[in-house]
Amino acid sequence: MLSLQDAAPTAKSILKDVFGYDAFRSGQEEVVNTLIAGGHTLAVMPTGSGKSLCFQIPALVRGGLTIVVSPLIALMEDQVAALRLAGVAADTINGNRDRVANVAAWRRVVDRETKLLYLAPERLMTERMLAALQRLPVRLIAVDEAHCISRWGPSFRPEYEELTRLRDLFPDAALAALTATADETTRTDIAQRLFHGAGTTFVSGFDRPNIHLAVELRQDGRRQLLDFLASRRQESGIVYCLSRDKTEKTAAMLVGEGIRALPYHAGMDAAQRSTNQDIFMTDPAVVMVATIAFGMGIDKPDIRFVCHTGLPANIEAYYQEIGRAGRDGRPADTLMLYGLDDIRMRRMFIDQDDGDESHKRREHKRLDTLISFCESPECRRRVLLSYFGEQSESCGKCDVCHNPPQVVDGTADARNALEVVRETGQRFGAAHLVDVLRGADTEKIRSTGHDRLGTYGAGSKLGKDEWRSILRQLLAAGYLRLDIAGHGGMSMTEKGHALLQGHETFHYRKDTLRRSGKATARARRAASAELSGAAAILLKALKDLRLTLARERGVPAYVIFPDRALEDMAQRQPRTKDEMADVHGVGAAKLRDFATPFLAVIAQNTEDAHASG
Repeated sequence: MLSLQDAAPTAKSILKDVFGYDAFRSGQEEVVNTLIAGGHTLAVMPTGSGKSLCFQIPALVRGGLTIVVSPLIALMEDQVAALRLAGVAADTINGNRDRVANVAAWRRVVDRETKLLYLAPERLMTERMLAALQRLPVRLIAVDEAHCISRWGPSFRPEYEELTRLRDLFPDAALAALTATADETTRTDIAQRLFHGAGTTFVSGFDRPNIHLAVELRQDGRRQLLDFLASRRQESGIVYCLSRDKTEKTAAMLVGEGIRALPYHAGMDAAQRSTNQDIFMTDPAVVMVATIAFGMGIDKPDIRFVCHTGLPANIEAYYQEIGRAGRDGRPADTLMLYGLDDIRMRRMFIDQDDGDESHKRREHKRLDTLISFCESPECRRRVLLSYFGEQSESCGKCDVCHNPPQVVDGTADARNALEVVRETGQRFGAAHLVDVLRGADTEKIRSTGHDRLGTYGAGSKLGKDEWRSILRQLLAAGYLRLDIAGHGGMSMTEKGHALLQGHETFHYRKDTLRRSGKATARARRAASAELSGAAAILLKALKDLRLTLARERGVPAYVIFPDRALEDMAQRQPRTKDEMADVHGVGAAKLRDFATPFLAVIAQNTEDAHASG
């Protein structure tokens, strides 16, 4: 087994010579060194923090063969393409490739040419593949998106269950589990299942300070979405919808508004899904309108926004989905729109799930946490991080910090609402309860005799929207529960009875509908406008060249060079290959393959700038 002292210089030389980076990011080096030394490792690191390097560098140091388990073919293809451009012998065997390509890849594995082999869990865990791999020098197995292995996690996938056998099947291999989304319970479960309780867990923190968080009550969802996108038409982003139908209609609506938008959901033809994903990954300024079928492992660094048109499944899913924005470390924006109908639908999804009662209770509690996050008058980031066990100060960057809500004492109004719930038999939904409170004259009220209740008209001073808000926040705070199997009827909890009897008080936040992020988008653009004049013109030319090279090779543009590398080129304006070698993200293979065309563009633009000056 290699010692950490012996391995560290080798790891650092690979970091520079192969990948073109001068130093490890925070949290990477400890994971790399532990894996090089042969220790089983669970790494929980924020999206965009460089998790892939944490196993790619140990793979090259340890030698032999590294197996990378990944849930998505598109992600495997992108990572293999990126590694090959960096001069690393990587391969994937998957169902999207024809038999000839897969056989050729396997021959390279058997001939010990391949250093990293990417496989889906279903293909890896066939008896034939396992038997063949056991005859090879497998030194490291990396399980990406490792939260999928845990039944406690937000995205459990049954096909990951088989991976629990890996430790016994490959006793000489170090095991790495990597994820951006795992609370303490999920982390413990992953370590137990994959390492049998052994191994080291590294948690690098969950904060993504470059992501602006915003949540709004959905009132006119179409207009709110268009307002959010108005200042972002030249940027790439994701719009999440709760259903396939809503996905199709939203994409069509955005196209009608002149926005380049594409749909993506599991009900689409697989070829069309793949085409849309390729366009999104390769072209600039594309909006992907999608269900949660899209996103896991999407490695596009310049996604500038994520918008949820409805409530995500739980707070971990929300964190995972917004984490697809701003992976390049640049400012990015998020917006979640939600309403009472979303809460009911999410409750229904949980109750219709095949899981046992304890699983359903756990999922309802997770949803409760997300609803509380939506309704909280506190800093969004502070509430989100506290769920993952991190303490933080108010961030000064979320919608609550920018525009603090008015919090008022609503104890008297809440008791009126609870009394109406009690008097009407604890079986009616919000719309009818609001009508009774406001003294409305409807057929339903007359037919049920609810116009004769003592609380009829008791809340006539408040408008419909305010009563809806109070009922929603009573629900979020646990004073009311929603009848999922029925038609959204509300009933009181023990906590609700305590409030009604005078043993509790209730404060709620006044709803304010904000214009969705135009000011923050302007501020974000100003903050990121680091290049100007000739450097900005050069940067555009470099991006055009990158896109041309990417299309020639059939890979996403960032695989050629990330934006940060191009920005560094535009600032440094290298003239020689030696100067180009100092640019961020330029390793030996990329220097060999790409220095000449990029240096030519830099020289031409510099000459043009001098001529025009």
